[in-house]
This record gives sequence, C-alpha cells and structure tokens, in this order.
Amino acid sequence: MKKVLGIDIGGTKIRMGVVNETGEVLEDITIPTKLPLYPYLEEQVLKVIEKFPDLKGIGIGTRGMVDAKTGVVTFEKELEGWEGTPVKAQLEAATGLRVEINNDANCAALTEVRLGAALGFQRVVCLTVGTKLGGGLVFDEQVINGTHGGAGEVGHMILYPNGLVCGCGRRGCSEEYVSGTALRRMIQEENVVNPKTGELAIPQELFRLAAEGLTSAQTVRDRFLSDFAVVISTLQAVLDMDCVVVGGGVSESADDWWENLLAKVEPLKLKPLELRRAAFGNEAGMIGAAMLVTDPSNNS
Repeated sequence: MKKVLGIDIGGTKIRMGVVNETGEVLEDITIPTKLPLYPYLEEQVLKVIEKFPDLKGIGIGTRGMVDAKTGVVTFEKELEGWEGTPVKAQLEAATGLRVEINNDANCAALTEVRLGAALGFQRVVCLTVGTKLGGGLVFDEQVINGTHGGAGEVGHMILYPNGLVCGCGRRGCSEEYVSGTALRRMIQEENVVNPKTGELAIPQELFRLAAEGLTSAQTVRDRFLSDFAVVISTLQAVLDMDCVVVGGGVSESADDWWENLLAKVEPLKLKPLELRRAAFGNEAGMIGAAMLVTDPSNNS
C-alpha cells in the first residue's frame, strides 16, 4: 500500500505523518517551526525518509497562498522568508520523490470531503476558525486554488469596510472579527471576567461562560456568531455550496455555541445549506496534505 509523508506547516509547529491510501496515520511526528523554513524542512524530511525508505511522495499543507502547479509559496507574511520559496522544486531535487503543496485549509477540506463530515457532498466550503480564519474549497472532489493560489482566503473577505487593520494591511477583513484573535480582543472590550477566577476570560472558556448566563460573555458570543453567520451567508451567495464544515481550534467549544450559530444562519440562507462540525481535528491538514499525492484525481 502506498505510503506518503503528509506535512502540515503552522506558525509554531510542523506536524508530519506517514499516511497510507486510506488516510490511516502510521507515524505521527511533531516538531517546532524554525525559521528560515528552508533548508530546515528538507533536513527534517530526510530524517523521516531514512526511517521510511518506501515513501512514494510528499504532500505539504502550509499557511499562506500557494501556486499549486509550480509549488511556490506566493504570499505569507508571518513565516519570514517562506514567501517566494520554490518548495516543490527544491524538495523534489533533494529527495527524488514527487512533492505536492497547497494551502493548509484546502488540505483540511480535502480530508473532510474524502473521509469526514462532508462525505457525499459535491460543493464544500471548509472554514477553520483558529487564531485566524481560514477557508478551503473542494468542488466536485477537486481543490479550488484560483489563479494565484488565493481561492478560499475567506479570512480576507472584507466584512467591515474601513474597519480594523488586518495583518494583510487592509481594513475590515473577516478574520479580525471571526477568529480566536477576535474573541480575545472582544473579551477585553467587553471586560468579560470569569466569576470563578476574577480574571479576564480566555477564548476557550468564553462560550461556556455565555451558556452559564454571564451577560458580558453573551454579548461577545452574539457579536461573534452574528458576524460568522454573515460570512457564511456571503459565501453562499457567491458559491452556492451544499455543505459548510466548521473546524479549527474555536470549534472545540462548539457544544456551547453550535445551535446559536445555526439559528443566526437560518434567516440568512438563500438556498438549503448543510452546516456540519468537522470530524477531524488537528490531524486534518496533515492527512489532507498526504491526499494531494494519494488521491487518484490529483495524479499528474
């Protein structure tokens, strides 16, 4: 059975997994993200290849925008030196293996479509709500990359014109209002204090405090979910998808806010739309990265 190395590159850690064609993770390795990423990444990959010399390829999911055809990172401002790196060419030359690279949210979406919450749906948008807001598009079982690798950059749809300054340099981007970072800011703005500790709440406990009746936490929750519902509605108006999958770190507390989100989305729907919670957690990006190689429809 074909074994592929799937790599998920994040801002603080890199997760690498030896994955077979069914999506089973045979080896799971986590290492810190060190800059510059190249040649550090190459060194770590070669270590895995020594242990698994029968690998058939390498799939990489990374933050930022990627030209999937050329394998070049076209936009990434927070991983210094990563933008402009011809990852595919360099790593293929170093390993002799086929290398495919794409955006990490696209990889997570591929996992949910092939194995997870969106199994059986044809047009899927996967939203990852973590530190920032990411998006992946899989239509008719194909990842949609766009002309410059920028399709699915949901976090950079402008939600509030002339709003808060985003890391991309523009104002009012969605991820400044729908993300873990946004929750932290709103907690400070509304002075959401955890009654048990007497200290400012953290995003991980915000929704539980709201469910328990804390008024300031409910205010933040409602602002956050109202904006989230608008993002989903806007995407439906443009893409007419049949399923939205919500994942990422913030979704770990979804037991406390999922029904509230559904209620806010319902009156904004233009057509029927299924909302699902992601079936895979932190391993989704790594498994999906491997699928860039193992997926028969992506064999180039």
